[in-house]
Parts: sequence; structure tokens; C-alpha cells
Amino acid sequence: MSGSKPQFDSDPLKKLGLIAGNGVFPLEVARAARVRGVRVIAVAHRGESLPELEALVDKINWINVGQVQQMIDFFKAGGVDQAAMAGGITRARLAESFTPDSRAVAMMSRMARFSDDAVLRALAAELESEGIPMIDPVPMLTRALAESGPLAGPAPQDRHMKDLELAFSLMRVLGKFDVGQAVAIHSGIVAAVEAVEGTDAALRRAAVLCGAGMVVAKMAKAGQDMRFDRPAIGPATIELLAELRAAMIGVEAGQALILERSRTFALAAENGITIYGHD
Repeated sequence: MSGSKPQFDSDPLKKLGLIAGNGVFPLEVARAARVRGVRVIAVAHRGESLPELEALVDKINWINVGQVQQMIDFFKAGGVDQAAMAGGITRARLAESFTPDSRAVAMMSRMARFSDDAVLRALAAELESEGIPMIDPVPMLTRALAESGPLAGPAPQDRHMKDLELAFSLMRVLGKFDVGQAVAIHSGIVAAVEAVEGTDAALRRAAVLCGAGMVVAKMAKAGQDMRFDRPAIGPATIELLAELRAAMIGVEAGQALILERSRTFALAAENGITIYGHD
């Protein structure tokens, strides 16, 4: 299943089923698809997906998290032959407004674990059972993934690099426990680990505890299926870090997404925040 490859081409009749989560990633995928002449049939999530998506797709249906059958029916009615997921769903939203339909209930009854990745793999299996393969949308995008080394902002300081190494070492251990994709470190002390509250809330908590100068790392979980919920940063990430007076953010080179790259890098330089691609 995880080996499914994208088959995008310039055929204007090809239709992509876009499962849209939060943030700007779904917008970038929709734009890239349209440039390639791919029609986009989108399922967006209430309270998560950005309303701007409507202007970028051919058809859209707004659902609640857990309405699996409605998603599949909409894709099949639209003639979708491939599906891709872009953007995550906050864990708090899952806790607040998860409304599983009968197909979602049946899907979950067959699951041994309920980690994020396990749920998304199960959803992919449901789509694939209906003849709709789930693919990675990243190959559609230009220069989407982080390179290795300093990427933007000031040159990294030794003390910040030490904190970053600690953060990534910690993430490699914690990732197998499905606790989130972000860690904040300050002067060798763990200030926060992302849990159910999501990245933004975790970083705000860290800033309250440690003040200015924290180092943040974002990394995929061990064994994570990269078709789903890749770690990503974008302008909103840098704006938050600037508000919290963070010093640096490290992302996993070759795996993490950098959304709206030019604007993200410009904001980092403007606010004195180092962006670093960690191998």
C-alpha cells in the first residue's frame, strides 16, 4: 500500500480526489494539479480546511471528520481515479467533533491500533478497496522538501545546534509512541513535546515555560507513511515562532515540506529565525 506511486500527467480528463486537511498544503496541491491539467474533486473538513480551497478546485464537498462513506461516494460520483491527502486534522478536532459513520465504525472495528498513521492507512485501504489508490501528492510540487543544512535566517549558533541535536534524538525515540511531530528545547532542557493539543499549542506552552530562544524540531514519526501528514512548515509557522521569540527551527531534510518557500524564508530572515535541514 505504501508503495503506491503518483501517475499524474497532463491529461485534462484525469481527476484527483483531494482529501483536504488544515493549512495551505491543500491549496498548493490544488494549484499544482490545475497547472498540470488535472481536475480536482475535493473533500474538505469543516473547521479545518481553508475556505479559499473552493476557488481552486472543480468540485468540493464539506464533511465532518469520520464521514468515510460520504467521502467515497463523492469521489466515485466525480469519477476520481486517484486520491491524495494534504494537510492534517488537529487532534483536538478529532476529540471534539469526530462523527464516524457506519463505514468508519466498521473500519475501526478491524483496527488493532488507533495511532494517527494506523487510522490513515486504514482509510487508504477503504479507498483502495473501491478502486481509488491513495498517492503521495508531494511529487506534484516544485522544490517542496527541505534540503540539508542552513536554509534561511541567521547562521546557526553552536548552542542552538546542540539543542537541535537533542531534539531530533528525542523525536527518534518518541516517534514510535505516536506523540506528535514537534519538540521544543531550550538550553538543553526539554520545554515541550507535542501531544493532543497540536504543534501551535505545544510551542505556546513551551514559550511560557522557557521564554525567548527556544529551538524547535519537526520530524516524521518512525515508520510513518509519507502519503499522510508529512511534517511541514510555512509562513504561519515562522510567524508563530517570531511571536514566541524562538531562535531556530529544524526540519527533517528530504522529508519535511516547506510551504510557500519564498515567503517562509523571507519571514525567517526578517525575524532572525534560523531554518535548518537536519539529516
